[in-house]
Amino acid sequence: MTERITVEMTDGVADVRLDRGDKMNAMDADMFAALIDTANELAEMPGLRAVVLSGNGPSWCAGLDFSMFEQMASANEAGGGTIVGEDADPSSIGAMVEGRITHRAQQAVWGWRELPVPVIAAVHGVAFGAGFQLAVACDIRIVHPEARMSVLEIRWGITPDMTCTHLLPGIVGADVAKELVWTGREVLGEEAVRIGLATRLSEDPHAAAMELATTIAGKSPDAIRAGKRLIETAYAEDFAAGFASERDEIGALIGTPNQVESIAAYFEKRPANYTDPSSDR
Repeated sequence: MTERITVEMTDGVADVRLDRGDKMNAMDADMFAALIDTANELAEMPGLRAVVLSGNGPSWCAGLDFSMFEQMASANEAGGGTIVGEDADPSSIGAMVEGRITHRAQQAVWGWRELPVPVIAAVHGVAFGAGFQLAVACDIRIVHPEARMSVLEIRWGITPDMTCTHLLPGIVGADVAKELVWTGREVLGEEAVRIGLATRLSEDPHAAAMELATTIAGKSPDAIRAGKRLIETAYAEDFAAGFASERDEIGALIGTPNQVESIAAYFEKRPANYTDPSSDR
């Protein structure tokens, strides 16, 4: 469908693949646009029964492309303008999506959760940062035993801001979600299943996901869609307010001295020297 994503339809199953394997499917501006556009197109596709989402090449998704960090730094240096929310540059990933409760980075993930049919993630290699959050938004995650998963944003002195903070606690529990967000530690496949982050293991996640999707596609499409709606409703929250809070928090963090120090310390391979926040934060 785009230069960043391929889609093949077989008997109601959409085989969707991130197609930037030479960059470990890292998310640049084109990948964000492709994720949004592809989810929108699939939502309107007649005969869609199930979706398998995977990545070509050695990994599912390594997270943000470093060009995105450069864009954020440039925006901040240009005068400290808003780069997240309603006042953001319309071309940035922090710009609000017209008529939606999300900005572009959130919608790149949330659009897959919004699909009316089951979305099965087939995860191999690494799922870091933005890639982790994309996997969390899927209904089911089938992972390779050696897959490496990490929220990772804490490395850069920021918090997850692509819907993960409101989806992850419902998957692994609030305490585990906090630990993963606060430490950024890597979780391998076996532990991912044990803590509920992944549904099950497979030596060939894509083949297993396609087999499951084909089974689902053979059931009543009305009943499958109804089941997804009911289960989503069972733990629905005020996502609009939650996503707005994500935008507020990330907007307040980007470009701050501690956030800049996080990045500098990582690349200079030294301990970070942080300044304690004021008592009102």
